[in-house]
Amino acid sequence: MIEIKNLVKSYDDTRVVDDLSLAIPDGSVFGFLGPNGAGKTTTIKMTVGINRPDEGFVLIGGHPPELASTREFIGFMPEEPHFYDQLTGLEFMKFANSLFKKTSAKSEEELGIILKKTGIFEAKDRKIKNYSKGMRQRLGFAQALVNNPKYIFLDEPLEGLDPIGRLEIKKLIFDLKNDGKTIFFNSHILSDVENICDQIGIINKGKLIYAGPVNAFRKDKSLEEQFVHIIKNITD
Repeated sequence: MIEIKNLVKSYDDTRVVDDLSLAIPDGSVFGFLGPNGAGKTTTIKMTVGINRPDEGFVLIGGHPPELASTREFIGFMPEEPHFYDQLTGLEFMKFANSLFKKTSAKSEEELGIILKKTGIFEAKDRKIKNYSKGMRQRLGFAQALVNNPKYIFLDEPLEGLDPIGRLEIKKLIFDLKNDGKTIFFNSHILSDVENICDQIGIINKGKLIYAGPVNAFRKDKSLEEQFVHIIKNITD
């Protein structure tokens, strides 16, 4: 279970995340939505232990995310993955693999299987500096899977992908769920979120305004229509 309790984060005098609490059951796909600047990326960075909250706490599988032992079973894809552009895709995967104790013995063949899952295997021997935006997204997803994590956090994983790429990544998310993984991801592509999430959370100006099943939120509207309606009413 992912437990987020009363998180608060401020930068200067601006409260970016304001008393946020979520409980995400194991084996589910959770979509975290909100307008630009709502606090989504700040939340996910606190959840995986990159940033510390000013108040509140996070537990992943009952453990604080900042512990090295917890990070062994967490996978994280940031919104803008950082790569060493002089490396090839496969070389980068070997580097990412080396950061985890329990996976340091992964073979090149095993890393290749992960690259195939995210659709970047054919470019594994090409330098990353020559990758397109979509290829970088696929490689970013691959490195989030290198340690076979139980909990996977993805910040805008569908950004920069063409329709075929989005379909492939959505299928991969389904497959990961069927393997018992728990997936938490941020996105602004509402139609994609609608198709793959068990539950959603919606944040606006740092405050959680909804958490629960997709159907209960959208009622008789599409997710996009209801989302715009709710956010506009709050803003107005």
